[in-house]
Amino acid sequence: MLKRLNNQEFEELVKDGIDLVPEKILKKMENVEICLEDKLYKNKDNSLVLGLYQGVPKTVRTNYGQVLPDKITIFKGSIEKIARNKEEVKRIVAETIHHEIAHHFGFSEEGIKKLNK
Repeated sequence: MLKRLNNQEFEELVKDGIDLVPEKILKKMENVEICLEDKLYKNKDNSLVLGLYQGVPKTVRTNYGQVLPDKITIFKGSIEKIARNKEEVKRIVAETIHHEIAHHFGFSEEGIKKLNK
């Protein structure tokens, strides 16, 4: 069973996950923040949500200026709920970051699945 990570430990794993994103992708991200929530989050069908992208994908932006940043939220509680150890948390965090960044670039759930094949 996973011992609950403190927020600083989890934040380090998120930074490690961001470091795995290719630099050319990070440079193309615009007006987006990655945030952490220390809660377990479920969607309408009661399944766990590991991460959430909120914003306007780059592929549909027009006249985009003077707006709040897009937001990628990583849910610590949800990830810890399904992970069995710290290495699994690290892997899930990295996958979640990549998944939500793909949404920032306009990929749908189906498109992300094709990317991961």
